[in-house]
Amino acid sequence: MTTKQRFRNKYALQVRERDHNPPHVHLFGCGVDVVIGLETLQVTGDFPSIALQSEVIAWVEANQNKLMEEWHKWHE
Repeated sequence: MTTKQRFRNKYALQVRERDHNPPHVHLFGCGVDVVIGLETLQVTGDFPSIALQSEVIAWVEANQNKLMEEWHKWHE
């Protein structure tokens, strides 16, 4: 797995090798494992706060193309 970004020194945003489709990333840490779809930005799981959710989704959206490239690198 590759960590692409850290949030609040507690959570890591990861692209995981050998993961299932559709393309997605995981926000992991402190008992949290949220899945964010890269094509739709749909969230599966519970964020510990709305503020963190907004921060993470904004970062994923701003870096969506790079994250998709990383996903395809590991899943082709």
